[in-house]
Amino acid sequence: MKLAEALLLRAEYQTKLENLENRLLSNLKIQEGDSPNEDPIVLLSEMEATNRKLTELVKKINTCNAREKLSDGRPLSDALVDREALLKERRILATLVGRANEQDYRVSRTEIKMTVTLSVKELQSRIDSLSKEYRQLDTELQGKNWTVDL
Repeated sequence: MKLAEALLLRAEYQTKLENLENRLLSNLKIQEGDSPNEDPIVLLSEMEATNRKLTELVKKINTCNAREKLSDGRPLSDALVDREALLKERRILATLVGRANEQDYRVSRTEIKMTVTLSVKELQSRIDSLSKEYRQLDTELQGKNWTVDL
């Protein structure tokens, strides 16, 4: 199994767990005299089995991510952290640019005038740079995921 396939399976297990949780909650309490739509014992057993499978799969993925390296020698696990940091910084800067571009509405000259304390042009340039860096790293990670065996 390729790493990319394992990542898809992980997402499937996570979705299944969420679904099982909702189904368990829906069948947890019923009106006296009624019967549940689904057997909560069976659902609970399925949830536990799915969670065990997910746990084992995540361990294998983590081991693979620590073992495999990108072209620059960085372990995949480090590159994933770096990719997340790029995305987080980009989101924060984009929020700043959005706020800086908001219109201030003043009815009269006596109302408080707001000024922007950071250069929107420089922030936007940094966002563009982070976006490019993120795309390049993500592309390399995605490519590696389809070539590496779990």
